Amino acid sequence: MEGIIERMISNVKKVIIGKDDIIEQMMICLLSEGHILLEGAPGLGKTKLAIALSRSVEGSFKRVQFTPDVLPSDVTGFCLYNKETGELEYKEGVALCNFLLADEINRASPRVQSSLLEAMEERQVTVEGVTRELPSPFMVIATQNTIESQGTYPLPEAQMDRFFMKLHLEYPSRGEWEEILEQSEGVEPLKALKQVVSLEELEATKKKLREVVVSKEVKAYLLDLAEAISHHEMVEVGISPRGTIALLKATRGAAMVGGRSYATPDDVQQVLKAVVGHRLVLKTQAQWKSTQISDILKEVLEQITPPVFHV
Repeated sequence: MEGIIERMISNVKKVIIGKDDIIEQMMICLLSEGHILLEGAPGLGKTKLAIALSRSVEGSFKRVQFTPDVLPSDVTGFCLYNKETGELEYKEGVALCNFLLADEINRASPRVQSSLLEAMEERQVTVEGVTRELPSPFMVIATQNTIESQGTYPLPEAQMDRFFMKLHLEYPSRGEWEEILEQSEGVEPLKALKQVVSLEELEATKKKLREVVVSKEVKAYLLDLAEAISHHEMVEVGISPRGTIALLKATRGAAMVGGRSYATPDDVQQVLKAVVGHRLVLKTQAQWKSTQISDILKEVLEQITPPVFHV
């Protein structure tokens, strides 16, 4: 099964340079049946990264460029009256796919953003009282630019909590920048990217994820971190049960991507920020003191001693 993971990661790396940690986190999210929110300045490769991951796996891919005039029915689908049959016919929305790229999701109106809630949480859409299940896997990869605020609608806490991970793309190093320039002078690698994993292989790998052993000590460490973060003096809204379950799943995913059948405290630490950071709401005084979520997570990690792990 590890060979499947390695094939996917290697395939994405043909297109994306210098984002190895981000690619691994996205793989963890895919194995955990979660959704991803990609953030970063324009031009850093958020859209290309999402397309590269989806093209590596067999299945359908759809993309919606969110703007203020996009309607909820564009996402969920709608029913159209057929004059010949006298019946309503369902027309699919973009959510009916395996991989949905929601580009610049914060440019969509709150009504459109909320139309994704049922799809992301329950893997289904309801139109005209009829519920339709979405295919498996179903993964939303949403992007948003962090430097633009004009004409955008910030995602509410309920929507943020639906995302399994939030990942932030940074600017490349000098060496990576040189590789990117060199790559740009040749054939666009994204166009030549091929599928390397079938849906059957992916489903089988996801089932193996449940067999990854998480010891009582590691679970206790995970809960200690969640409790300390939620009760921090600067935190207004802490980690929900959904967030704690996501952290446990991501811990298993990190172990599997690392080629192990058991999880360690390092696996918890590896995924903590990506899984937990976007679910927290800080108190007003945190802004006065310029306290960041990353500061709180670092402080808690230093306070809570991880268990001694023996293989």
